[in-house]
Amino acid sequence: MSRISRLRRPSRTTAGLAATAAALALLTGACSMEDATCGGGEYPVLAVNSAGSACVPDDEKPPKGYARYPEGKEPKHVDDTWDTYWRTHTVDENGRTVDLPDDE
Repeated sequence: MSRISRLRRPSRTTAGLAATAAALALLTGACSMEDATCGGGEYPVLAVNSAGSACVPDDEKPPKGYARYPEGKEPKHVDDTWDTYWRTHTVDENGRTVDLPDDE
């Protein structure tokens, strides 16, 4: 005689834990899918009176012709609200936010 073993159904607790783990993996992975504006240890800077930006090491000042973004208006990820905004705006030599000319 042969024995046939039955597979046990997973308990509700096991199924719940598996579902929770899958949801957590999706939620935490979603943040890392966005492209950061700058790498770790860098901050973004904006070209003065012109289109363009760059990333500068945290311990350095912006290079000539660049300025820090106004506080609270720094882009964090590609295509975020501020990244999109600064495609049509810049700062002038006095630090005022101005529209970019249409030809830039």
